[in-house]
Amino acid sequence: MKSSTHLWLIRHAEVEQTYQKVFGGRIDMNISERGHEQSAALAQWLERQPIEFIYASPMKRVQQTLAPTLLRHAHSPVILPDLREVDFGDWTGHSWDSIQEKFGVSAFTWLDQLETGTIQNAETAAGYRGRVEPCVRQILEEQTGRNVAVFCHGGVIRMILSILLDLPLRKMGSFEIDYASVTKVSLFPHKIEAQFLNFAPWREVLP
Repeated sequence: MKSSTHLWLIRHAEVEQTYQKVFGGRIDMNISERGHEQSAALAQWLERQPIEFIYASPMKRVQQTLAPTLLRHAHSPVILPDLREVDFGDWTGHSWDSIQEKFGVSAFTWLDQLETGTIQNAETAAGYRGRVEPCVRQILEEQTGRNVAVFCHGGVIRMILSILLDLPLRKMGSFEIDYASVTKVSLFPHKIEAQFLNFAPWREVLP
């Protein structure tokens, strides 16, 4: 019988104030002071989990979130450039509150806009999937039967869920993916199961 594979999908911690509630996308920002606290709490919780291997986005906010975990785990992460966050094109750097005024659409429809390719100069959902899906396949092929942490971004986690659960990307807007949260997906021989979603260990220790 084939072994089950468990993916622990981890979003980066809170970003610096300037980029909160902003379509940051490809902006290579730092995490905030609170983000560092979240990362430390996350690392402490992950130390008690059966993580065997780590993959990560190269972006600074992910690498800074990952750093405390690497101090506790004797792992050398594999950096996959295509796990970087989605490119929001002309929306990049704009706040959620300003999208309606500037572009005439609600910011909350961003997944629909990616699917229809209507954000100027942004990645389309198809192009986005085209670079994230090979990362997922690589991880599953290289780490069959293992517990694997994937440190990345909220948009990337939604795309991975879309791929694994065979659901349209636009439906992933129903899933909250908080800063420094963990979403676990297990791949069994005959089914794929989301075992928990958006669990943030830092909520138990930070005010």
